[in-house]
Amino acid sequence: MSKEMDFFIYLIENYAAYKNIRADEVLNILDKLNLTNKVYDMYEIYHQEAIENAYKDIDVLISEKQI
Repeated sequence: MSKEMDFFIYLIENYAAYKNIRADEVLNILDKLNLTNKVYDMYEIYHQEAIENAYKDIDVLISEKQI
């Protein structure tokens, strides 16, 4: 498994805990909004900063797509 995939799984699981939902629900939301690849591709940025910044960014990405 690649380091990017390892981090993506870590991010999704921790984001789910932050939102108090299951990881599969997070993945379903990202898939539905066509954001899964975008979040995965943000590895270079997300793994270098505080994980909470990634959570905030994901929240913004989701809210922008739901409008």
